[in-house]
Amino acid sequence: MQHSEYKAFLDHIYFCNDAFLNQHYLPLRAFNALIGWVSIEKINILQRYGAKLNTDSIVSLSQHLSLEDFGNRLIQDRYVSGMNEAFDVYPTPYDKPIGIIDRSILPFLGLIGSGVHLNGLVKKPSGIFLWVGKRSASKRLDPNKLDHMVAGGIPAGHDHKSALLKEASEEANIPNELVNEAHFQTIISYSTNRPEGLRRDVIYCYDLWLPDHFRPVPNDGEVSEFILLPIEEVYQQVLTTRNFKFNVNLVLIDLFLRIGLIPSRSEEGQNLKHGMCGKLFP
Repeated sequence: MQHSEYKAFLDHIYFCNDAFLNQHYLPLRAFNALIGWVSIEKINILQRYGAKLNTDSIVSLSQHLSLEDFGNRLIQDRYVSGMNEAFDVYPTPYDKPIGIIDRSILPFLGLIGSGVHLNGLVKKPSGIFLWVGKRSASKRLDPNKLDHMVAGGIPAGHDHKSALLKEASEEANIPNELVNEAHFQTIISYSTNRPEGLRRDVIYCYDLWLPDHFRPVPNDGEVSEFILLPIEEVYQQVLTTRNFKFNVNLVLIDLFLRIGLIPSRSEEGQNLKHGMCGKLFP
């Protein structure tokens, strides 16, 4: 791998890890647990709903409102445009949820969001191919960007495997018996500033080797089309463009490391691998 290639891949990782929590955010506490990070300019908004800024510079939400009700109030008062999808709220990815909240509130409060991504792979005599989805022009976030064949958030009450089954059926019309052959590979995390707010995300990555005759079918309007691309072309797109949705680049770099397109045991490969474990906490 050339140094210029290494730097290009590293830039994708830096792009997804540009949030410096201790510098620009204050910790957010609810029900005796630290759950998020909020920008200073949002404190006045939160105080309208009973939140307090403590002497230890921790913002505490009112215990008189559930997280779900608090999120709904923010949506009703038009501070956030709701998505009508309930997500679990976790202090850390390894804790049990302490409540649920509309998905749109996660970046507003800097709460941890979880998602699942599936590399839909095909092995042909000419090499490895990857199914790529093009996001619909009507998507709220990142319209028209390239994406995985299956990718989505993990709704309340689901784990990453059940969410994968749900998303695969809804997005690409993939039968459960085929999705059950997918193999969990990696966890990727990052904290990044986005137009919608602070994204502190955990992505559970899967690989699925598909039969040559299989064709994914857009099923819920979130994807406009699916394209089967040689893995070398995917590599070049990640290397030289921003055509893929921002976090998809990280999942693909992880794939490149695992299938040998990037030498995983080299110093550069090890640095890239380490970069996939971005900080969710200061």
